[in-house]
Amino acid sequence: MSSLSALTLPDHTQLPDSDGKFVENFLEHPQSILITDSIKPLLEQRHPDGQYCIGQDSGIYWRLTDPLEKGAEAPDWFYVP
Repeated sequence: MSSLSALTLPDHTQLPDSDGKFVENFLEHPQSILITDSIKPLLEQRHPDGQYCIGQDSGIYWRLTDPLEKGAEAPDWFYVP
């Protein structure tokens, strides 16, 4: 049995949704909209079925740390085909 199988991972209710810090760049949201609007024709061409995702400032937990939020990244903008 691997040590990973004995590990109990937290569920979504146990993961922090904020690090308690204020947003330092208030232009982040308008910049994200500008990026998305700029490439929208290309996205519609590549994905005529609309099957893609654009997101921003979503916590992506990729490793277990103590405290938990240190194991997360929150990209300002991202695209998932």
